[in-house]
Amino acid sequence: MEAIDIRPSPPLSATTALLGTLGLPASDLTDEHLKDFLFCGSPHNLTAVVGLEIFQVDGLLRSLAVAPSAQRTGLGSTLVRHAERRAQERGVRALYLLTHTAQPFFERLGYRVVAREACPASIQSSAEFARLCPASAVLLMKVL
Repeated sequence: MEAIDIRPSPPLSATTALLGTLGLPASDLTDEHLKDFLFCGSPHNLTAVVGLEIFQVDGLLRSLAVAPSAQRTGLGSTLVRHAERRAQERGVRALYLLTHTAQPFFERLGYRVVAREACPASIQSSAEFARLCPASAVLLMKVL
């Protein structure tokens, strides 16, 4: 794979467009949230995006989306690794995520299923955990 230009802070409209195309929640996103998001592609037409929500030593990995034309190229894995490094630089020791469809993908990257009740209160209080992802979503965690 050729070098990928990964940048911070994608535009809100392009981010919500890509997430909407893939059926991922975006109703809670603001420009402030996007300061901890990474993207590649044109700012007006994202190829991929991933987000972090930081809660002191815990983080929520969210909104990993890769445009259909770029799926199965390793781009998603690359973005997750960049997000993990960024989280570590910010002092995060564990990342959590919720998914309905990507459990095997994240397990290949070292994430493991954990009980929702075992999740820190800070993560449980996030909009994604509390409102946007139903209880049927699988919770995964990775120690960084």
